Amino acid sequence: MARIYISLGTNISPEQHLKAGLVDLQQHFGQLQLSRVFESESVGFKGTNFLNMVVAADTDLSIAQVVATFKQIEQDNGRIRGEKKFSPRSLDIDLLLYDDVICDIPVQVPRGEILYNAFVLWPLAELAPNLCHPLTLQTYQMLWQTYDKQCQQLWPITFEFPAELLPVKY
Repeated sequence: MARIYISLGTNISPEQHLKAGLVDLQQHFGQLQLSRVFESESVGFKGTNFLNMVVAADTDLSIAQVVATFKQIEQDNGRIRGEKKFSPRSLDIDLLLYDDVICDIPVQVPRGEILYNAFVLWPLAELAPNLCHPLTLQTYQMLWQTYDKQCQQLWPITFEFPAELLPVKY
């Protein structure tokens, strides 16, 4: 059984899509562990603010199967393939970590943006502060403590999680 960490982000009907994505993830992966929800300015383009969070789950699926599941959940929530890299998203789900695996195929794991996007690193550090990044060998708490927090604006928000997610580990 592998422990996976998942990034979720949305800026199109963000509360609706984030809630739907969480419910879908729970249906596929069972019990989830959740970070707080953060609001952040869009990165790479002018757009409305994003809601972001990180989720942990356990799975027997391979990396390729996990990624295929994420793509299906995104599609079910209105994600259109072929969009520009930096553009509004109904739901963006990315595999950040799959145990301590390091690979580039079928996707890059650990995901590179862990180290340079505050909207990924802060919730990951909150969820798994003592876990070490498999390449830097630093804990996520240490990586967050040394991160330049002036480069991206991000703040935790109050978010009403869907009732069907309970009980959930926070």
